[in-house]
Amino acid sequence: MEEEYKTEGRGRSAKKREAQEITRLAEKLVELPEMELPALPLEEELLAELMEVRQTKGHSSRKRAVKHFAGLLRRDDAEREKLVEAMTQIDLCHGQETAAQHDLEKLRERLCSETEQDAALHEVEIRFPTVDRRALLRLIKSVQQGKDKRAYREIFRRLRDAQQG
Repeated sequence: MEEEYKTEGRGRSAKKREAQEITRLAEKLVELPEMELPALPLEEELLAELMEVRQTKGHSSRKRAVKHFAGLLRRDDAEREKLVEAMTQIDLCHGQETAAQHDLEKLRERLCSETEQDAALHEVEIRFPTVDRRALLRLIKSVQQGKDKRAYREIFRRLRDAQQG
C-alpha cells in the first residue's frame, strides 16, 4: 500500500487538502468585488461560470455552485496557478491600503492628543503640505473640547484626501 503512495506521489490526505485549498480559492473569487474581476486571468468558460455562481442566491445552491466552480479550477493547474498569483497580488494591494489607512488613523489620534499634537502637526506639514493648517487646527480644537465626532471624521477625510491628491 505504501508503494502505491510513492508511485503516485501523494496520499489521500494531501489530495483532500489540495481540494480544500482550491475550494477556498473559488470562494474568494466568488466574493471578490466586481471591480477586481477584470484583473483576473480567467478563460471565457471560467469567467462565465464565475458570473453564474455570483448570481446564485440560495445558500445550498450557491455552495453547490462554488463546489462545481472549484471542480473546473481543479482541471487546469497552469490556469489555477495564474489565478493564485493574481489573488496574491490583489491581497497584497488590499493589505497596503489597509496599512495606509491605519497609519492615517494613528496620525489622527496623535493630532487629537494634547501631548503629541505638536509633533503630529509637524509631521502633517512635512507629509501633506497641501493640508489647510488652520482648518485642521480648528477641527482638532473641536475634538479636544467637545469630543466632536463629526470633526474627528473630518480630520481623517482631510488627511486621506491629502494623501491621495
